[in-house]
Amino acid sequence: MLQFRLGGAPAARAFLTLTEIPTAMHADLLTPYEKGNQNQTTLWTECIAYYETLAKRYPQVLRFEQIGVSDGGVAIHAGVVSADGVFDREQIKREGRTVFFNNNGIHPGEPEGIDACMAMVRDLCTEPQRLAALGETVLLFVPVYNVDGSLNRANTSRVNQDGPEQFGFRGNSRHLDLNRDFIKCDTLNAKLFNQLLTGWDPDVMVDTHTSNGADYPYTMTLIHTQADKLGSGLGPFLRQTMLPHIYAQMEAKGWPTCPYVNPVQDSPDDGIAEFLEVPRFSTGFAALHHVIGFMPETHMLKPYADRYQSMRALLDVTLAFTVSHGADIKQLRAQAKADYAAARQWPVSWKMDEANPSTFRFKGYAAKRSASALGNYMRLSYDRNEPWERDIAYYNRFVADAVVRAPKAYVVPQAWREAIERLQWNGVEMTRVETPTTVDAQFYHIAAVDSRAGAYEGHLYHDAVALETRSGSFVLQAGDYVVKLDQPNARYAVETLEPQGHDSFFRWGFFNSVLEKKEAYSDYVFEDLALEMLEAEPELRAAFEQWKAAHPALLSDQVQVLDFIFENGKRHHEPEWRRYPVLSLM
Repeated sequence: MLQFRLGGAPAARAFLTLTEIPTAMHADLLTPYEKGNQNQTTLWTECIAYYETLAKRYPQVLRFEQIGVSDGGVAIHAGVVSADGVFDREQIKREGRTVFFNNNGIHPGEPEGIDACMAMVRDLCTEPQRLAALGETVLLFVPVYNVDGSLNRANTSRVNQDGPEQFGFRGNSRHLDLNRDFIKCDTLNAKLFNQLLTGWDPDVMVDTHTSNGADYPYTMTLIHTQADKLGSGLGPFLRQTMLPHIYAQMEAKGWPTCPYVNPVQDSPDDGIAEFLEVPRFSTGFAALHHVIGFMPETHMLKPYADRYQSMRALLDVTLAFTVSHGADIKQLRAQAKADYAAARQWPVSWKMDEANPSTFRFKGYAAKRSASALGNYMRLSYDRNEPWERDIAYYNRFVADAVVRAPKAYVVPQAWREAIERLQWNGVEMTRVETPTTVDAQFYHIAAVDSRAGAYEGHLYHDAVALETRSGSFVLQAGDYVVKLDQPNARYAVETLEPQGHDSFFRWGFFNSVLEKKEAYSDYVFEDLALEMLEAEPELRAAFEQWKAAHPALLSDQVQVLDFIFENGKRHHEPEWRRYPVLSLM
């Protein structure tokens, strides 16, 4: 499972076999998309059967197998393409080979990556020169990630999309969006993805999508890992070397590409901003492992055939660049991991640098506003008869919004198994306390939480958290987990265990129970006790006087008055209430 531990034949024998196969014999390997009218996408059953056929015919090139099941009980598969028949993950990692990872069908209503990947793998199997160009790089791919959604087919859910005729659904069998699940891991798919990416540790990832949004001439737009989040080596390499190459090559292939069109106002005219892909998204999750991630977003209003062709071009371009620059990427990733493990401060939240935009030469359509026929407002539309091209503001710089001081280690009490499991799935090195041990540690007191109204992807998500840093003496129990941070996967641990991280475990509600005070009072009894507490605790009295001055209208509300004294006094203090349970050993 997940290992692909089967070896293969020597390269020379593999190439000889491929070279001897006449081209005419490959006509039966047309993909379902290629056989159709170019407005149809492959069924899940057809897709898996196609790869199984390829793997049987070209066992020295392709290893394809089931790696798990979805929440709906549907098989999830992955494949590996290797030019010399080496498929074993540990051998590939031991030899320092470059790994390119292509994930498809996370949103099955955006299926061009599913079809394009099939043709790409077929061409690697059947074209010796293309295969030889891989060198020692291996291609790891998931043909269809959201298998549940791929089986839920219709032609209605993608409101603004031009084809294909039938397509899958964004939600999985639990009605969850898998591209919001990489940290919280509510689904078996996400657990599997965490283990797959951590186990293979790919150098570049492409996760294929289709975009909603403004109208413009481009068929392909591109989200990438935000470069400022990748550190001082990997980030500039992405921004100054890899992205310019991709844009130039896509232009040369006839598919001009622009950054994902994320208007700062209601149309691109006033500028666009890079998408801040926090760790709930695939590229943001990949960044926690110092993986360069791309999320190509083809334009929904373009014909499916055009979206397919541009996606195939993007896959070819990024794969070729990864092959030719694999050594550089691996070295920069290793340095990023080492730098992070040795750092004394870590950014865990980011915000757009609004004061320092760059520019991008953008091709757009005239934005027009006219009276709506539905209501008393002005509607937006785009006039394709009035194209324009000019430099627009491009907000592509992000700065740290929250920075934490590096502890020596975290302690995660064994009671919080949901957090511990996810750390394990992501390869975070941990040791267990052997005997009860008393330590001095820092901890967070959760002063306030601002939570999203209503459920978000199955959770009560906390949009903001106010923290106070405190210290104390604690007894670590035998079996508690110690997470030292001088390790390759330190970044994942930091950004999930620090509550103010964009997509920390706390924000997703893993520690919600500490927000509840467990004991209560009877008002008629507590009235007298509250007076005693105010006399015995000068700090409480001072705080109460400040509260009364700030909230005079609440003095007529008995519950508000007594609650303030009960919650802020020492006599009936509950140490665990609002104490974030993860400790920091400084």
